[in-house]
Amino acid sequence: MTPVEEILALADAQAAVLARVRPLEAETVPLAASAGRFLAEAARAAVDLPPFRSSAMDGYALRSADTPGRLPVVFRIAAGAPADRSLAPGEAMAIATGGVVPEGADAVVQRELVVEQDNAVEVAAPVAAGANVREPGRDVAAGAVVVDSGRRLGAAQIGALAAAGIGEVSCARRPRVAILATGTELREPGSRLRPGEIYESNGAMLTAQLSAAGAEVTRLEPVADDESAHRRALAQGLELDVLVTSGGVSVGPHDLVRGIEAELGVEEVFWRVAVRPGKPVSFGVRGATLVFGLPGNPVSSLVGCELFVKPALAALQGAADPGPRLAAGRLGAAVARNEARDDLLRARSATTETGVVLEPVAGQESHMIVRAAEADALVLVPRGRGELPAGSVVRYLPLD
Repeated sequence: MTPVEEILALADAQAAVLARVRPLEAETVPLAASAGRFLAEAARAAVDLPPFRSSAMDGYALRSADTPGRLPVVFRIAAGAPADRSLAPGEAMAIATGGVVPEGADAVVQRELVVEQDNAVEVAAPVAAGANVREPGRDVAAGAVVVDSGRRLGAAQIGALAAAGIGEVSCARRPRVAILATGTELREPGSRLRPGEIYESNGAMLTAQLSAAGAEVTRLEPVADDESAHRRALAQGLELDVLVTSGGVSVGPHDLVRGIEAELGVEEVFWRVAVRPGKPVSFGVRGATLVFGLPGNPVSSLVGCELFVKPALAALQGAADPGPRLAAGRLGAAVARNEARDDLLRARSATTETGVVLEPVAGQESHMIVRAAEADALVLVPRGRGELPAGSVVRYLPLD
């Protein structure tokens, strides 16, 4: 294998990943099971919403021309039970929020503004035509787009789709992802460690990250630093949509991943990115399969997954904006800049009257995953000389 020597800038590496993503095929999904999925095609309203003239509040349906005045209450309209006749001049009908405004009525006066006595209502002031009446299609017309393609479905989108009469949606299928941790020193959490051994944490961490991003995750058994074991596991992982490995992507004698992937037909797109932590990250493709090699240090693996793998999963699912989507905040403390690489600092965020303040946590080394557990944000510190003083505006990536 001839290594790719160029160290890419972060933005160039992210663009190289997304340039090689092809959205997965669509499938029909019941609306009730669609949370977190991405629409493969626009969902259109089955009906006008509201589907009929409805009352915006509890009150009385009447003719605006009859106000002010005293009007007999001739019917009481509950939600889902329309009046049995039209409203005649000089009459009123009590109506509940969401009730069908009867033919003949052009307004609803709210209950708090009138006095009802002896089955009649006293309206003291004029009521404008159209007051508190929701016209059909005012929210959306039948056939109009409710949620566009490429949008991720959350609670608000699902509520809108249900209200518009949509029972199922077309979504890209979930990406199938294999996760493989490598290293002879790795042991299952909870087992007894011998000298030189460590607990395998990246598999569980990456599973949590990628499951939340919509993937169907298969965790392969960690493999020792053995070529045949690597070859069997990597071949298995390459049968899925995405293969994510941790460890074994640097230049040591036990870093076997990239060489064996090349033997198995993986075309390496890049190796090494000008970012800290996570410089030795690799990315390649075999056919339609995306192949990510993340460093073994846990924080490097965490950061690489956020920057490269999760946006790729979103793009596979047809996301209009696969990210990563960075927000703006201010540094709570001065930080040194790195001349050669962009830094991703773990930080705690706090919302103040002047915006989000980001306080870097103590211990930024790439192996300090316990320190990283205190953080809820990754702060992007662009490469350069000197330091960024406290109060500087920076971009940050919220962590789930």
